[in-house]
Amino acid sequence: MISWSLCLIFSLFNSLLTFASPAKQLCRSDQKNALLEFKSEFHFNGMAANEKTQRWTNTTDCCSWDGISCDIKTGNVVELNLWGSSLNGSLRSNSSLFRLQHLQSLNLSSNNLAGILPDSIGNFKYLKVLKLYGCSFFGNIPSSLGNLSYLTHLDLDGNDFTGELPESLSNLHQLTNLLLASSKLTGNFHHALLNLSELTAIDFSSNQFEGMLPSNMSSFSKLEYFDMSVNSFSGPIPSSLFMIPSLTRLNLEKNIFSGPVEIGNISSPSKLQELSLGGNNLSGPIPGSISKLVGLSYLDLSFWDTVSNVSTNTNRFVLLKHFCQSIPRARTSEWLWTLPGLGYLDISQNSFSGFEGTSDVIQRSPIEMLDISSNSFQGNIPTKICELVALETLVLTNNNFSGSIPRCFENFNTTLSVLHLRNNSLSGNIPEEVFSASLISLDVGRNKLSGELPKSLINCTKLEFLNVEDNEVSDTFPFWLRMLPNLQIIVLRSNRFHGPIFSPGDSLSFPKLRIFDISENLLPLDYFAGWSTMSSVVYIAYDKLHRFIGFTFSNYHKSVVLANKGSKMELLGSSFRIYKTIDVSGNRLEGDIPQSIGLLKELIVLNMTNNAFTGHIPPSLSNLTNLQSLDLSQNRLSGTIPPELEKLTFLAWMNFSNNMLEGPIPQGTQIQSQNSSSFVHNPGLCGAPLKRSCGEGKEEERKQDEEKEEKDQVSSWIAAAIAYAPGVFCGFVIGHILSSYRHDWFLRIFRTFA
Repeated sequence: MISWSLCLIFSLFNSLLTFASPAKQLCRSDQKNALLEFKSEFHFNGMAANEKTQRWTNTTDCCSWDGISCDIKTGNVVELNLWGSSLNGSLRSNSSLFRLQHLQSLNLSSNNLAGILPDSIGNFKYLKVLKLYGCSFFGNIPSSLGNLSYLTHLDLDGNDFTGELPESLSNLHQLTNLLLASSKLTGNFHHALLNLSELTAIDFSSNQFEGMLPSNMSSFSKLEYFDMSVNSFSGPIPSSLFMIPSLTRLNLEKNIFSGPVEIGNISSPSKLQELSLGGNNLSGPIPGSISKLVGLSYLDLSFWDTVSNVSTNTNRFVLLKHFCQSIPRARTSEWLWTLPGLGYLDISQNSFSGFEGTSDVIQRSPIEMLDISSNSFQGNIPTKICELVALETLVLTNNNFSGSIPRCFENFNTTLSVLHLRNNSLSGNIPEEVFSASLISLDVGRNKLSGELPKSLINCTKLEFLNVEDNEVSDTFPFWLRMLPNLQIIVLRSNRFHGPIFSPGDSLSFPKLRIFDISENLLPLDYFAGWSTMSSVVYIAYDKLHRFIGFTFSNYHKSVVLANKGSKMELLGSSFRIYKTIDVSGNRLEGDIPQSIGLLKELIVLNMTNNAFTGHIPPSLSNLTNLQSLDLSQNRLSGTIPPELEKLTFLAWMNFSNNMLEGPIPQGTQIQSQNSSSFVHNPGLCGAPLKRSCGEGKEEERKQDEEKEEKDQVSSWIAAAIAYAPGVFCGFVIGHILSSYRHDWFLRIFRTFA
């Protein structure tokens, strides 16, 4: 009992000593000093919150610092991850970084380390992971990397490396990921790399490699991802690539591979999901053995020279762009509709002119996206399309379809999200019943459609994009569109819309509107209050990485032609994310330009030309600090050009011509850089860039006043002279008469007194 008591007391005493003593730091002092010195080698840009090193201090355990991991037994730093930490400066060959000799993982990606990657990088003999993508390194890849015998992951993507690959990389026998995309590397694919049998991912895309790929690519027995796209590789595509049982993605697009494609004998079920061979010089028939690639979900065979039948397989996506340009008046083969796993079919930019396939076959097709744009289709839109009951995206643009929009499109009233019929010869009214409640994007522009805009669109609460430009639609302005909460783009140009653009008592409030084009109609105007998206900054998040992240149709084939800087421009795809414009040109708009235009602070293009606006240019335009193009020409505006517009430093193009403006042109750099044609036909405007100086006008006016005064004086003298001559004459006659009378009077008096 006494012994147990003594043991308990001893244990408690030990615990008290432990808690009372200062906490022991895990990090070794030499490791801490090396890290602090490494931090001091760089300067930092950006917000401090993005800098992992901001909490690195000498008073704390370096193993607890952001981006640091230590070996719990030795206290050595084994991982340094400063990805995206705003490091600015070159990585020196004598950097204190290289004193961390026990590093197993190093990630300095997405920093500005512009300079040569030093040979010292090969001194980390325990390194397993090296990530230096997006660091702006240039020069040759150091051969010392071949010393990193434990390396499994090497990522040097997105730099400016030049020259050939060092053959020493073939020494990295444990390497599983070799990522060297988006640089300026040259030379051939080294045969020595075939010794790296552990590789699962190889990405050399977007470089300047050339020559032929080795024929025995099946040596990469564990390869899952192989991307050689956007280079200058030539010769045949090695059939051995298709023999790799683990391969799931193969991308060889945009090279100069030639000849037929041989799939070879595949003994086990292929795992290949994505095959991209487009943009090469491949020829000959599509090999029927493609049907053995039973797991395919994406197939790109664009720019192939000829077409032949392909036996049934389970393709999910077929992309045949430019596929049949050498075959005029081709027809889509029935085999396309029989592919049991086909989800996305793109046969755009060819010479197809018709469909093959019975309604029964097409009805069984699981196609969700059909793009037959830019072909030679003509006549009525085939009603067979309406049998594709799973269809979500339908793109028929740039053909010569005529007749009316098929009413059978109502079959898609629960599925269709994209309907693009742009640039055909369709006529008649737009049917009320064709719009799906799921509709996100509708483009029927550049046809011959007439009648009114269907009010059934008000049920399309997901609608973001609406384009009916260049038709013959005759209707009052559809102010009810403001009820669509997600509408971002409205293009109604070149129709016959008329009447007010607002409902009495309600504002024209479009909370998400970015593009508003009602030009070349017959519309008056009210105001712009309530357009909140144009009034505030919208931050767009996007993935800068070039890696494949899956196929998306979120911006599929959106296209708008807008007036910008005095000329027409076409917006496509991602341009819509940031572009904000108002075009009300060519209408009958009159009265003052609303002061509320100044609320739209994110506006980039404002076009109000060819209307009947009067009054002064509102100084509130100076609030549009992102404005790049402003056109107020061909109106009846008066007064001066507001000097506040000098603040618009992004304003690259402006036009104030053909108004009644007066006074000096503001002297801001952006305004003075304009051509004089931007200010002509304003009788009262003066100053550069016009030749007429403002002082010249006043001097001319003063001279005109002096000349008028002189003329008035001359006129007065002439009038006086004219009046004086008769007066003298009359005076002389009267004087003579009086003199004669007086002489007779004196004579009579003299005679009387005599």
